[in-house]
Amino acid sequence: MKNTNWIIEQGKHPIAVFAIHQGHQIRREVQNLLILAEEDRLREEDPFTGLFVENIENRIIVNTSRFEVDLNRPPQKAVYQAPEDAWGLNLWKNQLPEDILDRSIDLYNDFYDQAFTFLKKLEDDYGRFIVLDLHSYNHRRNGPDSAPEPIEKNPEINLGTGTMNRKYWAKIVDRFVSDIKNYDFYGRSIDIRENIKFSGGWFSRWVHETFPKTGCCLPIEFKKIFMDEWTDKLDEAVFNELNNALKSAIPGLLEELKNIAR
Repeated sequence: MKNTNWIIEQGKHPIAVFAIHQGHQIRREVQNLLILAEEDRLREEDPFTGLFVENIENRIIVNTSRFEVDLNRPPQKAVYQAPEDAWGLNLWKNQLPEDILDRSIDLYNDFYDQAFTFLKKLEDDYGRFIVLDLHSYNHRRNGPDSAPEPIEKNPEINLGTGTMNRKYWAKIVDRFVSDIKNYDFYGRSIDIRENIKFSGGWFSRWVHETFPKTGCCLPIEFKKIFMDEWTDKLDEAVFNELNNALKSAIPGLLEELKNIAR
């Protein structure tokens, strides 16, 4: 049976793209228990992230919503069960039955099994690899007409490096930040900073613990300046500029990856 939970495409390239919060679909037995409005659920998902750097042929794009199972959290917290697990949102009609929880965790384990196989092949083929772990975040939580949250704590790109050996991967991280900053973004530099909003989630931690000397995972959180977080409307012009900035950093990542491999 075809797996509709995620799309896996593997080609010949030492860089891979993962969009593990792109998904919006929820299996029926979970949907029947969910009381959260669809628009509220969509607001906390990361639409369009699977469209970034489409020219990289190594990709895992997750179709399943984080509200069914969150692949960026440890297994014991991967299914949201209370409002405090999910931005204070009231989610369920009743407590989730154990069998439904078990099936969600089975999906979680299946994802990590397949991710391991996927990344092990990159390790076998290239020695070392880079994962672009793509996410987005809200910055107008007070309502659709509210002012954006202060830029001091809300960079346009937040790079999470808290789960990696920062010293070991320093050349890759520093080159990535430099190349993004050097991109001409409407006549200025993109505001990219490390660990301001997020420092990296479970998935990047798992990559670094599983492939400590061979896998560099860059958790990249785009502030939702490329879309309206309340209506889900894409601003194609801004999206394309951010996408081009990301693409412009790929040659530098490949160069630094070769340097580390020596």
